[in-house]
Amino acid sequence: MPTAPPLSGVIAYPVTPFSPTTGEPDLTALHHLTTELVDSGCHAVAPLGSTGESAYLQEHEWDAVCATTLQTVAGRVPTLVGVSHWSTETTVRRARVAAHNGATAIMVLAQTYWKLTQDELERHFATVAAATDLPVMLYNNPGTSGVDLIPETVVRIARSIPNLTMVKESSGDVARFRAIREMSDGALSVYNGNNPVVLDAFRSGAAGWCTAAPCLVPQWCLDLYAVVRQGDDARADTLLETLLPFLEFIVGQGLPRAIKAGLDLTGRPVGPPRPPLLPLPQTETEELRKLLDRIGSAPV
Repeated sequence: MPTAPPLSGVIAYPVTPFSPTTGEPDLTALHHLTTELVDSGCHAVAPLGSTGESAYLQEHEWDAVCATTLQTVAGRVPTLVGVSHWSTETTVRRARVAAHNGATAIMVLAQTYWKLTQDELERHFATVAAATDLPVMLYNNPGTSGVDLIPETVVRIARSIPNLTMVKESSGDVARFRAIREMSDGALSVYNGNNPVVLDAFRSGAAGWCTAAPCLVPQWCLDLYAVVRQGDDARADTLLETLLPFLEFIVGQGLPRAIKAGLDLTGRPVGPPRPPLLPLPQTETEELRKLLDRIGSAPV
């Protein structure tokens, strides 16, 4: 019988703050942002995903962000650390650092330059999973990785890796949530990583919502999850109708740019994104301001 997943609900993804003067990670700002996410009631915190610009960090910076986030959370909620890298060796190193710092689970994306064969993908995930005894979340995000792991492939990989028990599905194909659960006989818990389809994902059995939106509108995210759990479909539809333009905006503009612009607008500056990313342009920043003003800090 499937066991309860180590993660559920609203899984918040913090950005990585950078000093506007030195360009280095601003660990004090990261501490404050992480504290806000925990205090707001988010059910888990997930540093070092694509929202956290992990692909642009040097290894000593990655280590510092990992340690700062997990020390700030201090076990109050579960933590999910993105350990992905182009190379298996560095991904393994990051997995061990995450485990050393007390992560609840790790997340692995098939981050590739050369297109990997099926055997190469399976060996990569298996090697990383074997590096620690932590639960592993396989992350499918064809938009950023260029690799689309369809449900059949995901389930086949997971069958040979005992601690690969979770899948973050970000393709936007809602049918995959139910397909993965059914093909794995319920052994795999599935999580939504595509913000605009969040409600359909929950209704299709997603165990959680992996999202950067709580950095700006935590109560909206938490209330949406709560009414879904209560089975209040009408209220869920109403909340999503209001929230959807914001969710579509942050995805369309790129999460690090949009979230950092929103934090600046709300008086919590975290510095610019790291090059080659540029700050959100002024026109789009004003659009984001209007969206946030229209939404407000919490549902009425």
